[in-house]
Parts: sequence; C-alpha cells; structure tokens
Amino acid sequence: MDIDGPTTRLRAVGGSAADPTSEAATAPIPVVRDGRPAASPADRADRADRDERDERDDRPDDDARSGSAAPSRGRRGPGRARRSGVLLLAVAVLLVAVVGGAYYLFRSLTSAADFDGPGEGDVIIQVADGDSTAAIGRTLESTGVVASVGAFLDAAEQDDRILGVQPGSYQMRSRMSGAAAVGRLLDPAARVGQLEIRGGVQLDDTSAPDGTVAPGVLTLISRATCATIDGADACVSVDDLRAAMAQTDPAELGVPSWAREAVSAADPVRRLEGLLVPGLYEVEPGQDAVQVLQGLLATSTARLEAGGIVAGAEAIGSSPYEVLIISSLVEKEGITPDMPKVARVVYNRLAAGQRLELDSTVNYPLDLQALRTTAEDRGTPGPYNSYATAGLPPTPIAAPGRDAVAAALAPEPGPWFFFVRCQTDGTSCFAETFAEHTANVQLARDNGAF
Repeated sequence: MDIDGPTTRLRAVGGSAADPTSEAATAPIPVVRDGRPAASPADRADRADRDERDERDDRPDDDARSGSAAPSRGRRGPGRARRSGVLLLAVAVLLVAVVGGAYYLFRSLTSAADFDGPGEGDVIIQVADGDSTAAIGRTLESTGVVASVGAFLDAAEQDDRILGVQPGSYQMRSRMSGAAAVGRLLDPAARVGQLEIRGGVQLDDTSAPDGTVAPGVLTLISRATCATIDGADACVSVDDLRAAMAQTDPAELGVPSWAREAVSAADPVRRLEGLLVPGLYEVEPGQDAVQVLQGLLATSTARLEAGGIVAGAEAIGSSPYEVLIISSLVEKEGITPDMPKVARVVYNRLAAGQRLELDSTVNYPLDLQALRTTAEDRGTPGPYNSYATAGLPPTPIAAPGRDAVAAALAPEPGPWFFFVRCQTDGTSCFAETFAEHTANVQLARDNGAF
C-alpha cells in the first residue's frame, strides 16, 4: 500500500461483505506517516485556516503602516510585560528571604558553644612559643577557660592584637566567654611569671649610699612566681629560694658540670651567683622553689654555652667558671666600650701575681652598691676582699652580660695595670704605671667623676 496516497476505503474485517456501505466498511483508515497517523483532509483544512489567521495577525495593521505605535495582536503589550517583571521580582525577593532564613538557621544550629560573662575562679594557662591562635584556643578549651575553640576564634577575629600575644603564663578564669578570654589575654595585668635579670645584679638585694634598695635576683625570681590561685596570692618566697639553693645538690638543681666543683665548694647562700645570666625568663607559677631554680638554670646554662664560654675558655687556657668570675668583675667595673680593656687589666694583674684591688669585690659581701670603699672595709680580710687577698674571688659577684663574657674571652691587648673612672659618663682612664694612674685619679676628681 502506498502510505503517501489518498485515504483508501477498506472492507472491515467482520463487516457485511454484501453491504459495502456499512459503517465499518466506509470508515476512513488514517494513513500512518513516520509512525504517526496522517492528518485527514478536514484536519488539513482546519490547520490551513489557522495558519492564515496567524499570518494576518502577524502583519502590521493600517495604524502600524502609518507609523502608529499600536502593537499587533500577536505580541505582548507593555502592561503584560510589567506584570511579568513584578512577578519575577516577587519571586526573587521570596528566594532571598528563604535563603537568608536558612543561613541564619544554619548559623544558629552550628554556632560554637560559648559561656556567658567574665568567668570565675583562677586558672593559669601557658602559651608556648610558636602557638597559633587556634592552639591557644585549644589550650583554653582543655583547661575549662572557654566552652569551645570556636567561641574563642570567633571573638579573636574581632581584634587583630591577639596575634601579638607572647609566650608565657597568663592568669585566666574558668568559664569565660570567648570575648572575655580574648580581652583578658590582651590585658597586661594577666601576664604572670615573666622575669628579667639585668647585667650587674647580684643574688641578694643591695643598698646604695643614699639608702635606696635595689632588688636582687632572688627577689626578682620570687616576684615572678606570684599568681592568684583559688582567690589567694601565692609566691615562692626568697627564703624558700635561698634554702633550695643551699640545701639541694648542685647537680640536681642543674648546675653545669663545668661549674659543679667550684659551686659545691662555695658559700651555700652564694653558690648560684653569676650562673643566672641577664635576659628574659619565663617562670611557671605554681612550681616549688627547686623546680623554679631548675628551669632558670637550664635556660641560663644554654645561653652561656651558646655564647661559647666552654670552648672560649679552653682556647685561652682557662676554665669556664674562671671566665664567668672575670666576666662578673668586668660587668661591675666598666661600661661596655671599656670592658675589653678592663678584662686586660685583670689578666695582667693575675699573671703578675698582683692583687686585683677592685672596690666591687669588697662591696659584694656587704650587699653595697658604691663606686668607692672605705679604708675600714678594705682592711677587713675575707675571700672577696681583693685588696687583701690575691687571685680571683671564689664566685662571681654579679650576673655578667654577653658583652662582659665576650670581653673576658677576648681581652684587648695592652700593657695596662690600672684604671679609674675618670669621666661622669663612666668612661675609664687606663695606665701602665702607678704614676700615670695617680694622674688619672686626680683627673677623675677634677671632672667630678667621684
């Protein structure tokens, strides 16, 4: 059968063969085109009529041809476009509202747990060297200071100063809000356990001729141990520190092996003199006296040895502890530019067997800070009286700084045996002979140096 030909009338199966005009026999059978029934003539006529009307609708009418802006009936007018725009805007606003609500709901469900208020009680936390803000937050969370790391980090994002928090101990409280914890860490009053030792300071407090008292190393250590624990101030006392120094085996305290023999033979209440060199230290509050001294000696010994005191002493044929003693004399007797020359005077006198005759050694056991000594004090015998006793004193007499140690390891070459502070800024005049020295002493008086 030609599927493209006109509709063909077939006899219906089961129809009356004798009546070709029966309904079954005369019903048209649609032709199938590409799997779809082909349109009947009536359908094609209807479609042609619709196409003709659409074509008329798409043609511009007389008003359009004459220049009128009236739209054709087949296009959307302005009112319909406005209604579509309003609908789209409404949908957009609704979408924003839904998304925003979902976001705030998500934030409320996932926000970090946080405490309210400034907290309670006392907690000491440690910030280690190199700790990130997140690491500090973990420390605060693990010690019960904040409810979560997230709460602390959320608050920390509001203040860039948190990036400047230094390693050390901080006095905090339990159950602080994240914001309160950030504020407390940034408060200088929260910092505890910080110790600074300056060059020339000795273990015990010293008095000046005018009666003022300068705190010694033991006092400075005691102050650094103070913190508020369970509502009460707690410190390791100077007496506890002195007892720990005198009664604990030097090796247990951490005295370096190159100093143990001399330290063991020294006066127990002075045996750590000079071994705690100048610098910044961290003291962890809550430790006992022995633990505090152990931590400080470990840090100081590392600094001394990193500065080359062991290898340097061997290079000049001396012991590290002797270099430490000479360094302390240089620290007390000269300003930094003069230190290498002062060290040379000490070595020259030791080599010649002459007494050192230094006022600083006489004043040391008297806990006195003074440029001069009295005739009575110089006439009182003792291991630290370098006017009466030859050689070095049994221990250092103060904390020697890096410049003093460097001068003791590399003294400036020269023939000097005498020096005196001859300028008001502390500068010394050096001499080879006693006659030259006498002239320098008179110059010092004339200059008002003493």
